[in-house]
Amino acid sequence: MTELEIMGSNAKSASKELINSGNKRNIALKNIAESLVLNCDKIINSNMLDLKIGKDAGLSDALLDRLLLNKSRIKSMADGIHKVIALEDPIGKILSGHVTKDGLEIKKVSVPLGVIGIIYESRPNVTVDASCLCLKSGNSVILRGGKEAINTNICLVGLIREALKNSGLPENSVQLIKDTSRQSALELMSLNKYLDVLIPRGSANLINSVAENSKVPVIETGAGNCHIYVDKYADLDMAANIIFNAKTSRPSVCNSIETILVHKDIAKEALPKIENLLQTKDVELIGCRKTIDILGNQITPATEADWSREYLDYKLAVKVVNSLEEAIDHIALYSTGHSESIITSNYNRARKFTSLVDSAAVYVNASTRFTDGGQFGLGSEIGISTQKLHARGPMGINELTSTKFIILGDGQIR
Repeated sequence: MTELEIMGSNAKSASKELINSGNKRNIALKNIAESLVLNCDKIINSNMLDLKIGKDAGLSDALLDRLLLNKSRIKSMADGIHKVIALEDPIGKILSGHVTKDGLEIKKVSVPLGVIGIIYESRPNVTVDASCLCLKSGNSVILRGGKEAINTNICLVGLIREALKNSGLPENSVQLIKDTSRQSALELMSLNKYLDVLIPRGSANLINSVAENSKVPVIETGAGNCHIYVDKYADLDMAANIIFNAKTSRPSVCNSIETILVHKDIAKEALPKIENLLQTKDVELIGCRKTIDILGNQITPATEADWSREYLDYKLAVKVVNSLEEAIDHIALYSTGHSESIITSNYNRARKFTSLVDSAAVYVNASTRFTDGGQFGLGSEIGISTQKLHARGPMGINELTSTKFIILGDGQIR
């Protein structure tokens, strides 16, 4: 057996012990949260090593921000674990039941998916979020993070495994692949004998690569070419503030916006207001011809490729549209199906937007930055699914379960 096959076999064994260990799972999660806080300095030291390597390698400020852990972010991770602990155990729920004409009692119950593989990039908080959500939902997990965060991930998984051991659960409930080569990722994608599902979390390139190469069922998450449409009935101050938040509060994450669409009737008033606010964070605007006519030649001309681009940086594509319908059509053509928002005071136009825009999260008069498991009351998330089977949007513990039928009889034959 290869090293990865051994990990898969160990994960399979661990998953069987997790199914009926609800109280132990919560104890383990509590111990993990406490360990993160107690070992904050140790985590930060490991993270500083990754940050130094990243800076030397020329990573952008946005990517370094994705990589950074500090006391505040570590505390947030621990707080997120406590929220997960407080959630109802998703395993063993009777979802439906009935008695057939033959007298069979049929119950549909929730069960863990089993063994989950996660392939992700530089954000080390994913290591903790994914591990804890999998544990809460009775799943074992094999993690394969990126090379940018390998030292941080080794530290975090070491703390998690120690907490599992101290809680009476198998350490192999959570395992980390330390080899960050492409080969290890490809091998994980072929581990269909042991993995029940594979979840990629990161750039569009990563997600597409996993979807194209995996022999394991894949739930696609993360790629976020998100839009805000400023309608002709918008409150322009509200629009500028929402756009500023959705682009600049943390541009390196998937729920930040990459394109704004502005109705032609209010573009001359709205665009300068929006630009003035974005300039305080030095956001580069990449605009259509009408946008340049309004704001001036300092705006970078947009190409066709710019409407599909996920910048994950202080860059924002801008297009003036002639109608609500054109905005909806543009989103349908270029969106990754993550999060979109309309800014309008017109109820009927808001209803039309939410009805016709086919994305996982569709907002009215709010920032797309709320598309997050914690913000949605799920404790945290393992990713944001941009597909429709079997989960969509922020994936919490309930999305990490499947179902089985339990049938009780007293001698029936067919």
